[in-house]
Amino acid sequence: MSQNARAVGDGSLDPETAAKAADARDALGERDGVLVAFSGGVDSAVVAALARDALGDDAVACTARSETLPAAELDDAKRVADEIGIDHETVTFSELDDPNFVANDGDRCYHCRTMRLGKMYETAKELGVDTVCDGTNTDDPGEGHRPGLRAVEELDVFSPLLDAGISKEEVRAIADSYDLSVADKPSMACLSSRIPTGLEVTEERLTRVEKAERVLREWGFEGFRVRDHDGLARVEIAPDELERALDPAFADAIHEHLTDLGFEYVTLDMAGYRTGSVSPGGEEGGSDEGGGGADDDINERPDGSGDADGADDDGSDGVDLGRSYPR
Repeated sequence: MSQNARAVGDGSLDPETAAKAADARDALGERDGVLVAFSGGVDSAVVAALARDALGDDAVACTARSETLPAAELDDAKRVADEIGIDHETVTFSELDDPNFVANDGDRCYHCRTMRLGKMYETAKELGVDTVCDGTNTDDPGEGHRPGLRAVEELDVFSPLLDAGISKEEVRAIADSYDLSVADKPSMACLSSRIPTGLEVTEERLTRVEKAERVLREWGFEGFRVRDHDGLARVEIAPDELERALDPAFADAIHEHLTDLGFEYVTLDMAGYRTGSVSPGGEEGGSDEGGGGADDDINERPDGSGDADGADDDGSDGVDLGRSYPR
């Protein structure tokens, strides 16, 4: 990037990352208009910021609403779009209308993303926009079983971060240069990733998983999953918070709350939280492709908030046997 070129964000990026970001922005600027498949995660937020920078009002963000998108994530997407200053559209559909998705085989993410991106193209056509783009970056293609990326290729979705050679670490740096609140937001996988491969995805299972994880989030946990093994809840807690989950008060409260939600049994996985523990190849998905898609990494926190280490504020080792959990 020449010294006379317009800086990306606040101009704080190192020269190599700045050059890549400028290339991505310039590539977006060559389009007559773009629709960004937008989840509100860091990847799609950076694409949206670059697109808004390059095209102004000819760039629009679009979030797909469905049963697999937690309500909190939709609210977050609206907030981040407003932060960027980009027009924000939503489109509603149901993955549960597709029997291939419901069957939950090894290609579930392929069927999901095909539907989501299909809705993005429909919306783009209605708006008179020819290009749909997503947040795929260079770290995505090599991360295990990623059928969702096949849909991106088949539908000819434009991936400006990937084309410019931008990694996940650089995505976060670019987000920081735009002062985006999601610069450090951990990745978020869709709710269907909590259901083991081969077990049908149903609205009942998605709903009780979302409600169960909301309970954990409200109790201050940061890294966790509630896996639905056909009525058995397998609760995964991040290793640095696992001691707190051994509190007898927690065990009693979580059992009561989750059985009230419809789970028959509640278990705590002593291996702790790790991504993709019910999916082929140990993966839960890829870059946040938009509309609450699977955007996952090892340090994920479902709401992207809270203290970094998950320790209690009393200076203890994280075990709080006297803690009271709301009933």
